[in-house]
Amino acid sequence: MLFGKEHVRRYQETDGEEGHEWQGTVTLLLTTTGRKSGKEYTTPLIYQTEGDAYLVVASKGGADEPPDWYLNLEANPEVKVQVKGDKFTARARTATPEEKPALWRKMTAAWPAYDEYQEKTTRDIPVVVLERV
Repeated sequence: MLFGKEHVRRYQETDGEEGHEWQGTVTLLLTTTGRKSGKEYTTPLIYQTEGDAYLVVASKGGADEPPDWYLNLEANPEVKVQVKGDKFTARARTATPEEKPALWRKMTAAWPAYDEYQEKTTRDIPVVVLERV
């Protein structure tokens, strides 16, 4: 099973031929800039689309603290995204309370475990909207 650094490497080398489809869903690569280090970090994430935007979930498996990539994009919302061979710059934002219920349903349809992750934590797990710039 691919995930983590090996997933990123194979996805990048094959323009997503390996790694885009993963465990019955689809993934993209999100590259954020480290809020402390200034280094770029690339993470494979399950996604869905909403219009021209891409949606990802900052779940960290239901941990009480958000994933580092989410903290990074809060500090610097300009990110890089790769969907298969399509590489682009995007602006990341957290879905508003008004937007979130519909977007959450879309994401849990793609990965039902998100509901389980939310049950594990008191943290409100965000849906992130990635808008191409």
